[in-house]
This record gives sequence, C-alpha cells and structure tokens, in this order.
Amino acid sequence: MATPNSSLQSHDKQETVDESYQKTYKKFDEILPTLPKDKGWFSEHLVQYQGFWLKPRALLGALLINDHFTNPQPSDIILSTSPKCGSTWLRALMFAIINRNTYDFETHPLLTTNPHDLVPFFEGYMRRDGSYSGRVDSLPSPWFLSSHLPHSLLPKSLTSTCRFVYICRDPKDVFVSKWHFMNNVRPKELPPISFEEAFDLFSRGVSHYGPIWDHALGYWKASRESPETVMFVKYEDVKKETSVYVRKLADFLGVPFSANEEEEGIVEKIVRLCSFENLSNLEVNKTVKTTKVRPSVSNSDFFRKGQVGDWVNHLTPEMAQRLDQITKDKFQGSGLSFDLQET
Repeated sequence: MATPNSSLQSHDKQETVDESYQKTYKKFDEILPTLPKDKGWFSEHLVQYQGFWLKPRALLGALLINDHFTNPQPSDIILSTSPKCGSTWLRALMFAIINRNTYDFETHPLLTTNPHDLVPFFEGYMRRDGSYSGRVDSLPSPWFLSSHLPHSLLPKSLTSTCRFVYICRDPKDVFVSKWHFMNNVRPKELPPISFEEAFDLFSRGVSHYGPIWDHALGYWKASRESPETVMFVKYEDVKKETSVYVRKLADFLGVPFSANEEEEGIVEKIVRLCSFENLSNLEVNKTVKTTKVRPSVSNSDFFRKGQVGDWVNHLTPEMAQRLDQITKDKFQGSGLSFDLQET
C-alpha cells in the first residue's frame, strides 16, 4: 500500500511531467504560425519545418519525440519510410519475423488485425487531444514502432541507439500510389485532387514528409555511416527477392533463422503470410474500419496493387521524364540510384 509521502511524490512527479509536456505544446503553438505554408493534399495546409513538409500534428509529434523520448534502448526498432513506399507490407514482415516464436501461422494476429494496428505509428501516437493524452513513456519496451519522420528530425539519442529499417521506392510509383490513396481518404465534402495538381505538388517536394528525395537521402547516408544501426532497402528489391530480404532483416534485427527453422520452411511461411495477395484478401483488410488514430482511413485503403512499375499506366512520358530527372539530380554523387528509364 502506498504511503501518504509516496503518493505525494507520485503526484508531484506527474505534475512535473505534465508541465514539461505543456512546454512542448507551447513551443509548438509558437512555432507553427511562423512556418511557410503550402496547399496540402488534404483539407489542411502543410508546413515546412527544417526543409520538410509536414502536417501540423506530425510536427507536434516530432517535437514531442525530441523533447520526451529520452531513454531509447539498442533493442528498440523503428521502421522508417516516406509515405506509400511499402510500410504496410514491411510492418507485416518485420512483425512476423520478430514474433515468429510467439504466434503460430494458423492463428497469427496478422490474419485478423491490420498491420498498422500491430505496429504503433510513432509521431501519430504522440499527438495532442483535448485531454493532452498520449505519452512516449507509456509505450511498452522494447519498442517496435513505425515512423515517417525524416532522419534529421529525430533526436540523436534515438538515431545513435535504436535500429532503423528504411524502405524506399521509385518516386514515380510512390506518386501514383499517393494520389490514389489521398483521393480515397479525402473528406467527402472536398472535390478530388486532380492528377496534374498533385503531380505539381509532389514534383516540387510539397508532399507529406517530402521532398521524398531528401527523405531517402537522409537515411541512405545514415546507413552508409552506421550500417549496424540503419538497414536501407528498396521496395523493388524486396518484391523481387522477398525470401532473401526476410533473412537479411532477421539477421539485422538480431533474430537470425536457425537451421531448424530453415528446414521447417519458416521463411517461406512468413513470405506467404505477409504477401500482398494474402493480406489484401483477408476480411479484416477488406472492411471499412477506422481507428481513433486514423479516423478517415480504412483498412482497405492500405491495399491497392502493390506492383512495381504501375506508374506506366498513369504518367505521361513527360511526367515520367520530369520525376526521373529530379531523382538523378538529387541522388547524383550519393551512390543511391533507381533503374530509371532513359531520358
């Protein structure tokens, strides 16, 4: 039973925590009006903060993470992506790899739960609501989280300690996927955003967590400098050799497959469980189900085609050439590249 003194100490500690969070909220309220704004893909504007375009609540999440995520551990794992680069699929693969000794494949959580509900969204978790709820320190440890935040907006205590897996994708396919997604989840009272308008925004870097090129370069450079803490993969490579990358992911995450697991075909079982065909046809991922964290997005919105090269069915040759040229110019000299069409 708690003594009066211990109860008082607990109360004082909570007041201190609340006060520190209020300071972050105040900082956010002061910063927000000073930032450049541009038309968003949704009903709200995006703001530019330290070179990246964010929704205001993503900025708040970044500030909260920097101010209050103070004790990361080497066992913590963060899946990082720019939006629409394959994060739903990689969430599933990594969750299955990490928890393969906890669940069997017949009753696996992925069969009844959307991957986004199994892996908390870092900056989305750290949002403010009317009661100022949501605390970094309430997350269970070790953490397996996903994030869209650029590498440069994360605290050094995090980037120097945790393990990151980053997946990138050909910007042409990213744009097409993003345009479809945004029109699916756009409020019904707003007209659809046109393909041409969205293309102009995307190519200028005015996109959620964009520019996508700077986002990828941040993690690419980090992976070159610290390969033991940042694993950088391409969506196209994982699609082509999924089993190979499942093994690479397991090795990087410190849970390599044993000889017995290889003999039992565990890698292949994970690949089948997490395949686009399997996940997209599960009842849970075909339903219109939203959550408090993502009230306008249903489970089915996360599954469209999952194809490589679908951009050819949407982009004009001039549009494809423009994005390819931006990609070449941005990545020049970095060692990062995509198999792009000749321009």
